[in-house]
Amino acid sequence: MWFLRDLQINSPSAALALLDRIGVDASGIEAMLPKMRHLNIRMEGVSCRAANVIKQEMLAVGGDAAVARGTVACSIPATDVILMGTQKQLRRFAEKITRQPFGLSLLALSVARFLENIDKQSHILKTARRDLTLGERTLIMGIVNVTPDSFSDGGRYLATDQAIAHAMRLVDEGADILDFGGESSRPGALPVSYEEEIARILPVIEAVARQVDTPLAVDTTKAAVARAALDAGAEIVNDISAMRFDEEMPAVIAEAGAAVVLMHMRGTPTDMQSGDLTYESLWGDIIRFLEERIVVAQKEGIEERQIVVDPGLGFGKDAEDNFRILRDLHECRVLGVPVLIGPSRKAFIGRLTGGAPEERSEGTAAAVTAAIMNGAHLVRVHDAGAIKKVVMVADAVKGRNR
Repeated sequence: MWFLRDLQINSPSAALALLDRIGVDASGIEAMLPKMRHLNIRMEGVSCRAANVIKQEMLAVGGDAAVARGTVACSIPATDVILMGTQKQLRRFAEKITRQPFGLSLLALSVARFLENIDKQSHILKTARRDLTLGERTLIMGIVNVTPDSFSDGGRYLATDQAIAHAMRLVDEGADILDFGGESSRPGALPVSYEEEIARILPVIEAVARQVDTPLAVDTTKAAVARAALDAGAEIVNDISAMRFDEEMPAVIAEAGAAVVLMHMRGTPTDMQSGDLTYESLWGDIIRFLEERIVVAQKEGIEERQIVVDPGLGFGKDAEDNFRILRDLHECRVLGVPVLIGPSRKAFIGRLTGGAPEERSEGTAAAVTAAIMNGAHLVRVHDAGAIKKVVMVADAVKGRNR
């Protein structure tokens, strides 16, 4: 009787552990690792001439490429393409197309970069004050809303002493990073002036920075607010606009050497959930947007090791989009930088579980678990104590350090 097992190999470390467990010698492991992971890579809007070359070259290395009907005869102008092959086959494919026409030399570089990025097991995130290791365990970013109108806890910590006490409680409960916000980004929220935003958060950041060595982040889209917060002790800027709303923001971050979270969002908090929320390609839009913002950041002097990305749960997406983001979060690996996810108490959870925001703890825990299993490095939450236990178990399942 033969007993067969279906092995799901999602990382080089998992493949290495399997080969080592059955006693494969070192030279065999080196040769076999690139053959053990089969990958499917999607590209959108490829010209038919380029797609036909891609198909031929993938077949030549033992892989394949899926294209639309009509591609061979070029009866359609463009097609999406799915490359299918092992890491070894894809590397060989990239080598073969370096001198091909139709822009395929650039595709060769992109495939090589893709393979490099998806194999990153950990990252060193450079902030304005330290280096943080991400990937060995999931880090918890605790939310401190110093606002009167945030969707979950608006007004609860508006007073400076209440906000300070809440921040210290989050640290005691296990928060690895604290994220201070002075302007609500809930759907329909109206903007506040930078003076008001600074007045709300600055005394809190200054007081907390004196009491703990926990990394502090500022949740803002305004360069003036970011500058004041960084001067007061913050070292990370969490910008939901991905530095689009204030042209001075990149210079402030670069000058301070701060880390930055670049988030995907369509529209502004005031209008992001109104109108048509459909996407022709949800992940295509997210990845393309974040890639472009990473390029902008680097051109402005912000290094790749200072960048985190956030696909933006609830920011211009419907409920199904949000669940799809959690399910397919591994798509962010292609960007080669750490991933933050913020599902805490959000409306898409309440649509399933019911209840007010503060009654969505169990749904938040499930969303956090899914995010960790699918590649999140940081989770942004309200309840650090409860989520700390969730993270410990999810990390253990994931095989991360505890």
